[in-house]
Amino acid sequence: MASYEEEQTQLAEMRRRLRTAGLAAFATLTVGSVGYYILDTEDVGIHRVLDAIYMTVITLTTVGYNEIVPLDAHPWGRVFTMVLLVFGFTILAYFASTLTAFLVEGQIGNVFRRQRMEKAIGGLKEHHIVCGDRALAGYVLDELRRTNRAAVAVVPTGSTPPPLTTEGELLYVEGDPADEDVLRKAGIMRAAGIFACMDSDRENVLITLTARQTNPILRIVSMLVEIKNEAKLRRAGADAVVSPPRIGGLRMASEMVRPTVATFLDSMLRDREQNLRIEEVPVGGGSPAIGKRLSTLRLNETPGLLLLALVERGGARTWFKPDETHVVEQGSVLIVMGGPEAVEKLRRDYGGVDHAENLKATGNAPAQGRA
Repeated sequence: MASYEEEQTQLAEMRRRLRTAGLAAFATLTVGSVGYYILDTEDVGIHRVLDAIYMTVITLTTVGYNEIVPLDAHPWGRVFTMVLLVFGFTILAYFASTLTAFLVEGQIGNVFRRQRMEKAIGGLKEHHIVCGDRALAGYVLDELRRTNRAAVAVVPTGSTPPPLTTEGELLYVEGDPADEDVLRKAGIMRAAGIFACMDSDRENVLITLTARQTNPILRIVSMLVEIKNEAKLRRAGADAVVSPPRIGGLRMASEMVRPTVATFLDSMLRDREQNLRIEEVPVGGGSPAIGKRLSTLRLNETPGLLLLALVERGGARTWFKPDETHVVEQGSVLIVMGGPEAVEKLRRDYGGVDHAENLKATGNAPAQGRA
């Protein structure tokens, strides 16, 4: 797959060739029309001009219609026509082949796709960036897309995006994931978080360093290949470090000692109809939930939603299955289990000003009067 810069270079070269061929074809048509205008001594006015253009067109296209400009009236008429046929037909053939190559080789489609993708990425806010082209990056992207979270992939130059099981177009940027310019193209200054999913800890450290320096408030989750490098990734700025072998080992142990729980969690993740997840909903400023008791909010009465816990501001204390008399404060986090639609409705209702601004920025704000 050609990089974006290579595509732009190829497009510029194709445009130059097409422009040259177009100018040559136009010059041929002009020369032919002027020549037949001079050779035509019978007509006058606009008819003479139209006849000259018509004669040029039928000559260059070799359609074989009758000559409407008398070539016998001038000794050079047939000579002019032969020269026009030889050179003009060659130029038109070059123009036609260049135009066909421009269309068939997909240059226009690639450019339009890139421009559409860049415009879509430019309109995102609070999205997530996933760096990598391996299966792990694909799993992360699939999970984000299933839970209705905007995602942009950053694919190393020369690689292809990771295979996905979810439907729909994947927004991606091609380039070095540790390059600040590439991350800016992916919208790192407006993103909520970034995943470093490369195959080496060295690459993940570089991505983490670049991301942290570019956007200090960004949440960074990095893959860990070797346990001994965990401290390096955290010093580089990673908020969380995940070791797939460690997670895999814990999962295998769970399958042995608590198979029913493991099966339940597995079915929850694989269910394509409900897409049940354990989610967190921060209570931001301006939320109507602030100062109210949980009994007033009636969260557990919402279809497809179950309140599991409430975390106080700053993580001071976690209340598992909190009492209905508990008063919600700004900065609290509601831990719930539910489908994407139910969780998103909860965010719209009680997320506060910050979530409403994010919806507006991404063009997903609910219509007036919508619940």
